[in-house]
Amino acid sequence: MSKVLLVIDMQNDFIDGSLGTKEAVSIVPKVVEKIKVAKAEGTDIIFTKDTHSANYLTTMEGKKLPVEHCIKPSHGWEIREELLPYVESVVEKGTFGSIDLPELVSNYDTIELVGLCTDICVISNALLLKANFPEKEFIVDSTCCAGVTKDSHKNALEAMKMCHIDVI
Repeated sequence: MSKVLLVIDMQNDFIDGSLGTKEAVSIVPKVVEKIKVAKAEGTDIIFTKDTHSANYLTTMEGKKLPVEHCIKPSHGWEIREELLPYVESVVEKGTFGSIDLPELVSNYDTIELVGLCTDICVISNALLLKANFPEKEFIVDSTCCAGVTKDSHKNALEAMKMCHIDVI
């Protein structure tokens, strides 16, 4: 059985930068440990990077969330330093879910997601992938995710459960 671990948007701006939270900071060591275990088990790992350009504030997302973040090639756009030794494959994506991920994960039986933010990019990618592959096993590790708020994190986890994604 083949498995892939998707590490969603573990970037500086979402951890302790312009959109960071103490909950996001707190999951970094847990995500590092999760990746170490996954690598030891032979699990493939793919990172995503939320990627925006200098004109972000003029985009639809920028108008609804007028906080510049993950502007390529800023420090905030970079993956957190503690995670860099484990980065082998990276998918740059724009708003929310990656339309490139389905092709990259099509050969895996199990798809696990961790990262930021539970209530935006984690849920978007999980549901996009579940729609593409309704018969694959999907897992979200709630201890390795953080949302914009504690309540929105919990709500996103419940929504994913309702869509037959296993939340551990």
